[in-house]
Amino acid sequence: METEKLYERDSHLREFTARVAACEPGPGGTFLVTLDRTAFYPKGGGQPWDTGVLGGAAVTEVHSRDGAVVHTCGRPLAPGETVAGCIDWPRRLDLMQQHSGEHIVSGLIHAAFGYDNVGFHIGHDVVTIDFNGELDDHQLAGIERRANEAVWADRPVRCWYPEPAELAAAAYRSKKALTGPVRLVEFPEADVCACCGTHVQRTGEIGPIRLLGAVRFRGGVRVELLCGGRALAYDRAVWEQNRRISNLLSAKPLETAAAAERMAGELARARERAGRLEAAAFARMAADCAGRGDVLLLEPELDADGVRRLATAVGEACGGRAAVFSPEADGGCRYALCCPGGGSQELCRAVNAALQGRGGGRPPLAQGSVRAGADAVRAFFAREFGKEV
Repeated sequence: METEKLYERDSHLREFTARVAACEPGPGGTFLVTLDRTAFYPKGGGQPWDTGVLGGAAVTEVHSRDGAVVHTCGRPLAPGETVAGCIDWPRRLDLMQQHSGEHIVSGLIHAAFGYDNVGFHIGHDVVTIDFNGELDDHQLAGIERRANEAVWADRPVRCWYPEPAELAAAAYRSKKALTGPVRLVEFPEADVCACCGTHVQRTGEIGPIRLLGAVRFRGGVRVELLCGGRALAYDRAVWEQNRRISNLLSAKPLETAAAAERMAGELARARERAGRLEAAAFARMAADCAGRGDVLLLEPELDADGVRRLATAVGEACGGRAAVFSPEADGGCRYALCCPGGGSQELCRAVNAALQGRGGGRPPLAQGSVRAGADAVRAFFAREFGKEV
């Protein structure tokens, strides 16, 4: 049975009545309900399905099957019964904004660069569009500006099934060769495309269009897109984050990038100076350990690289095995073991087994972390080295 698709004639229809044509058990205790007509859009063409309520039952999924629209419901509906349906309008509006915005962006990119839209998906967070050509940031900025100009123009959107002669003469985008009736969607001066999805009635309903960026993908690019309410929420979140950053940097909101660059430069210079001081300190500590044989050092606030460099310096000077542990706030320790005479892997395995650790490496160095604290580390190495440490 072919379902009459009310959403094709009126994408803003929120409530309707219909006759239940069939109801059968579905997966997970659900029921698959077919109606003689419906305003629920089924999944297709990159657009997710509508949700809502049908005859008092929650509609959680909607799919198309051999011309029929099948609604997954939480309870059975009696065949022949007339039921009222209500779609989740905020969800429908969001999906229409994303899908209509995608059409405008894809049409403009096709017209400007000749690239085809070869993939489209409305995700929970962002919309992705795949194109078979590359775009840089400057080109994306130009497309975003022109897309928003199309929105500001607030032109009517046309959705229709052209007669065969009109279709044959029409210039429109399509991902594949089509047979049978073809539905076209036109966004004036932006796009004409074959599409079965739901769309806004005027471009102004789309709201702001934001292109988040593009990454190379399968010889082309994947563009991330947000429209309407999603774009507004994203811009609001970015603004709030920038406001917090401006407070931290004592900079005006439009000057945070320059302030962050200054701070990054200051931090790089401070790290270089700290690195020189640390290297000098490690050299003095290694000199103090010269000729002492096996050595354990417990040095707080060292990162993994610092632990490794100190263990290497001490190992080369002490004439035995060097173990450097850096206690951390969680009660564990980072460690590095340097055994120029051999045995680093064996010592590493013993450390991990005795002190709840993990790590490894290639001779003469091993590195990792343990859950044990300083007292347990000292007790282990007193036994391992056979002397007070």
